[in-house]
Amino acid sequence: MAFLKNLTIGENIMASIRIPIPAVDFNPPCYVCPRATKPFVLDGRLDKDFWADVPFTDDFLDIQGTHMPTPRFRTRAKMQWDDENFYFGAVLEGDEIWANLTERDCVIFYDNDFEIFIDPDSDTQQYYEFEMNALNTVWDLLLTKAYRDFGGKPVNCYDMHGLRTAVHIDGTLNEVNPDNKQWSVEVVIPFAAINECANEKRAPKDGEFYRVNFSRVQWLADQKDNKWVKRLNPETGSSYPEDNWVWAATGVINIHYPELWSYVFFADGSKDASAYQIPEDEKIKWELRKLYYAEQIHYDLHGCYTDCLDTLKNLLTEYSPKQITHKVADLAFEVETTKHTFEIHCPNAAGTGVLTIFFDGKTSCY
Repeated sequence: MAFLKNLTIGENIMASIRIPIPAVDFNPPCYVCPRATKPFVLDGRLDKDFWADVPFTDDFLDIQGTHMPTPRFRTRAKMQWDDENFYFGAVLEGDEIWANLTERDCVIFYDNDFEIFIDPDSDTQQYYEFEMNALNTVWDLLLTKAYRDFGGKPVNCYDMHGLRTAVHIDGTLNEVNPDNKQWSVEVVIPFAAINECANEKRAPKDGEFYRVNFSRVQWLADQKDNKWVKRLNPETGSSYPEDNWVWAATGVINIHYPELWSYVFFADGSKDASAYQIPEDEKIKWELRKLYYAEQIHYDLHGCYTDCLDTLKNLLTEYSPKQITHKVADLAFEVETTKHTFEIHCPNAAGTGVLTIFFDGKTSCY
């Protein structure tokens, strides 16, 4: 209670908002993922023929966006695919190469780690998470919904059947060493392990996309007895918060905003890269998503949802973070509410169907 007494009225209100509006606009990276054409040998290294002609993603940035400091260590990733597998490779630069956790499906991000998130059908629900550390200890799970949404929870007993992983250390693990340069990882995820949540429950075809994000968790660390140890805050005796460096910024310290993850287009080499563009319906879904944020704020403030578009637009403006003022495009929205639910509809780009966002964050097209 002492904390609340020190808050201003405005801070009290902001502290009650469950789902913060992100401090970024809808501008996710796009990656044209080439079909693999060379033999693959799993060893954690990216300096081999299999990856030679495959582009890196952009460098990872702070999860909150470009207004935050540039990460102190560089991180990049690559992807390929074939009929059976989704291939990932990443290089995590930096001399602080350490890991302690060895039990599968433990909370890997308590170590420095590399993480993959995959939403095969871009509805922001029933998506996959994978984490690994420099000891090649892994955690794979299924999310029913994002944690922020009603009923969202992890399914920790889920396993990616056929998963294969490897780590390569360019230096010495768990030792302070001037020769430490980086660690790199390779991850092979069979489509059969993740296509249950995909459209038509199958592997992707040329031109289709998954929503994907990567994250690198990096803890502040100090040298002690020639080892790296988490830096402690002398005021609390606990470690400082971890850094979260990602491929696609979500604008909040929360990776579970799937609507802002990157678009990975599967390409078989038959088209120019310019043919792979974010569909217009995905942009309309972002306009619906902004109204979803406003509806959740209205519920937090008043205990109910509203069908008044002007009220929603005003809330969106009022509660947008200082880095950006979100506005909603002038589209033919229709809002339906009950006391504890809502649906917001809008015609799709072709005028042949209706896009909908539901109170629990799911999007769909009918």
